[in-house]
Amino acid sequence: MMVKLFRFGEVHIMIKLQGHITNDLVRKAGRVVLSISLFGSLVGCNVGPNYKRPLADIPAGYRGKLAPEIAESIPAPSFADEQWASIFKDAVLERLVKEALTNNLDLRIAAQRILEARAEVGVVRSQQFPTVSGGGNYSAEQLPPPLAGKNSDGRTGNRFFNGGGPSASAAWNLDFWGLYRRQTEAARAEMLASTWGQRATQTALVQDVAVSYFDLRSLDSQLEITRSTIEARENSVKLIQALQKGGAASLEDLRQAEELLHAAQANFPELRRQIAVRENALSILLGHNPGSIQRGLSIAEQPHPEQVPVGIPSELLERRPDVQEAEQRLVAANARIGVARAQFFPQISLTSLGGAASNQLNSIFKGPATYWYAAGSITQPIFDGGRIRSNYRLSQSQEQEMVLTYQRTILNALRDVSDSLVAYSETREHRERQAEQVESAADAVRLAKLRYSGGNSSYLEVLTTDTDLYSAQLQLVQAQEREASSLVELYAALGGGWR
Repeated sequence: MMVKLFRFGEVHIMIKLQGHITNDLVRKAGRVVLSISLFGSLVGCNVGPNYKRPLADIPAGYRGKLAPEIAESIPAPSFADEQWASIFKDAVLERLVKEALTNNLDLRIAAQRILEARAEVGVVRSQQFPTVSGGGNYSAEQLPPPLAGKNSDGRTGNRFFNGGGPSASAAWNLDFWGLYRRQTEAARAEMLASTWGQRATQTALVQDVAVSYFDLRSLDSQLEITRSTIEARENSVKLIQALQKGGAASLEDLRQAEELLHAAQANFPELRRQIAVRENALSILLGHNPGSIQRGLSIAEQPHPEQVPVGIPSELLERRPDVQEAEQRLVAANARIGVARAQFFPQISLTSLGGAASNQLNSIFKGPATYWYAAGSITQPIFDGGRIRSNYRLSQSQEQEMVLTYQRTILNALRDVSDSLVAYSETREHRERQAEQVESAADAVRLAKLRYSGGNSSYLEVLTTDTDLYSAQLQLVQAQEREASSLVELYAALGGGWR
């Protein structure tokens, strides 16, 4: 046994065994290695805290809940548990979502991150096992007479040396304190976090495709309303031109009718520009070059369920991918405390080397030609300038940061659901009131035109009521789009869209 004290603060205790290999020695060495391994597995432990989910203040129900529960003790299942294909009733939208889930580059990048994290787990986990390597060598040397001296027969001449053989070595850092096991635990948690990150990306992708599609269909409806309005106002201009020629209408009436026409015509190219921009954005989400997008149901035909069961808030901890991702980051940070803690304890390692060497091939594997070497060492840090202790404090601080991040993610999830519930409820009521306004505005235009035809009012009244109708129609389409989008946002806020 040899004890060495290094002046840089580490104590090494090294046990060395070496000699020629015999069957008895091989058996003894095997017993020693096996005994040390079993001892390490029995007395080894994982230092550092085991993970426990932090407490979170979860309310009993959501603010702005739309649907009553089936019973006080049996909450209605959340519609976020349904497959996204059952939420979207538009066949074209369903096809677009499927296409995006197949081709979207952000989703494919997230999938690659999972593969990277999985490979990282394998790299980290490999530290728990011994490493074994093998090889061989052969060398030849010829010395000239001045350096070689006399041969065995007493004559002077060239002397030739050659020899070599195979060899193998093994090394193993015993994981007494769970250093490598905690590192593996952290790597696995990071892999799961990447998996949940991919699901969060998928949820966001489904939401983005649906919202972009509804926005596109809203712009289509606005373009159609504008086209119909332009056609109607062109007919009005022609009618007033005929009346003005016959003296039944004034030039002022004609100019006001032309003003209405030009206002609608000015909106037309802007709407076409917005449609092209939305199509390009949606094409990118689908993983394609910018291009046109197929249409399905109009924005007014999109389904809007009146009752939306949302379940209970505690389900968000299991259903929301961003909450699960934050928790796995916390698990990894908790495991790294154990990694830092293990640095305080001695590190134990085993090494061995064996092989054969001879200048004759037929004697390489015979007794005198073989050799072996085995050693064990214990290394205990004594002085490192506070590095290990500071690293331990760093890991504790990072873990506390992840706890706060996890709790913040839960609060944001609760807020998202509440905001979406309120938005869906209020946008529906807004859409209903806006539809009533369109009906009233259309009737006002009809009456204004009758009064103008009968000479009971000026064309200014027709101008005002027609402008109000056009504006109300555009606002109705926008309200329909917001209602449809708010349902999708509620579905995503509850954690739907990734199953």
